[in-house]
Amino acid sequence: MRKPARHIYYSWRAGTCALAALGMSLSYALAHLNVPPPPQNHPILLTGATIHPVSSATIPRGQLLFENGKITALGRKVRRPAGTEIIDLSGKHIYPGLIAAGTSLGLIEISAVRATRDLVEPGDINPNARAEVAVNPDSELLPVARANGILTALTVPRPSNRKGDIAGTSALIKLEGWTWEEMTYKAPVGLHIYWPAPPSEPWYERGKPYDPAPSDKEIKEHVKKIEEAFAAARAYRLARQNSSTSPDSDLRWEAMIPVVEGVLPVFVHANDLRQIKSAIFWAEREAVKLVIVGGQDAHYAVDLLRERNIPVIISPVFSLPKRRWEPYDTPFTNPRILSEAGIPFCITSWNVGQERNLPYQAAMAAAHGLPRDEALKSITLYPAQILGVDDRLGSLEPGKDATFIVTDGDPLEIMTQVERAFIDGRPIDLSSRHTRLYDKYRQKYNDG
Repeated sequence: MRKPARHIYYSWRAGTCALAALGMSLSYALAHLNVPPPPQNHPILLTGATIHPVSSATIPRGQLLFENGKITALGRKVRRPAGTEIIDLSGKHIYPGLIAAGTSLGLIEISAVRATRDLVEPGDINPNARAEVAVNPDSELLPVARANGILTALTVPRPSNRKGDIAGTSALIKLEGWTWEEMTYKAPVGLHIYWPAPPSEPWYERGKPYDPAPSDKEIKEHVKKIEEAFAAARAYRLARQNSSTSPDSDLRWEAMIPVVEGVLPVFVHANDLRQIKSAIFWAEREAVKLVIVGGQDAHYAVDLLRERNIPVIISPVFSLPKRRWEPYDTPFTNPRILSEAGIPFCITSWNVGQERNLPYQAAMAAAHGLPRDEALKSITLYPAQILGVDDRLGSLEPGKDATFIVTDGDPLEIMTQVERAFIDGRPIDLSSRHTRLYDKYRQKYNDG
């Protein structure tokens, strides 16, 4: 017997609620067990390790002193205050903490469970969406990423559709903390716009052309929406400055005031050359600071990018060429080409489930011509510069935050182990779901 429509609706609602409840229970069940450490309360001196400041020459058998979460001295031999804890790290290496300059860490747990995804707001124009307030401090993905040296990450909202969207503002977060407030390092970092993708070169399935990208008409409509949003934000800012005609507060345009004033950059997600060119010319018309994210075709636009000094966050290096006729290593050589052209760039993976592989994205670029020092900077100092936090992160220098890792080798080598990590001078627990499962199943075979 066919169910009445209302029964179908209530059955659907019950199923949706059940899945939501399942997702919530899963998110709690997957909450990591690591306890955030208290603030540093005494000086600590690391001695005997090879120190890699990144911004200056390597220091063999060096010493690094930090107090109250800040690096106070480093060199071959430094003076230490009374009460200093000394840790001998002979044979080890010290590097700045790695920075993931584009990810959704903290905003998603299980892609297939809707209740664990909080990275998209409905609608096309959401400049007021703030990534930091949605961060889940208990995410199991955070310890997994930091276990391989990633200590800070730019977490980014996603679009509600792939035809063009103002998704909201991103936040740079520390990968440890009790609450999102404690984890937030800098927010907002930038406004994220997903530029409408042009029709791709057709490929064929069962003899029929297939193209998921929007049509030219749709592209123009979405670009027009973006332009109208910026025009509205400028008009709102002007009206707010005029006390006699001050409008009611609008959170969308309030969030865009720093952008139209040139204080906050615009991160435009664009991979195709046509997207990149369109975004560059649009940014010139709007007189806004531009950062390209993705940039798979950035090597075709080096002249435009260099002339305007536009940074590129390359995401990812591990990918296939966009076109059938391109060499297989086109994505691998992209960072080298930008580096040789003098274009500011950094590398990120943009895969929340594989964020721990960030250093190997840089390693692949190094294997295809990018100098090794530049590859290391592309995941440490360069992202810090692009994100505007190089006065605190990205290199080991007196006055900067004591956020670094201790390894048994080069972090770009896949066999290297991260043995210790410090965030703001606090020692971080490097255990994760992965290490706990490893320990569990090792016992199975040991007992056998």
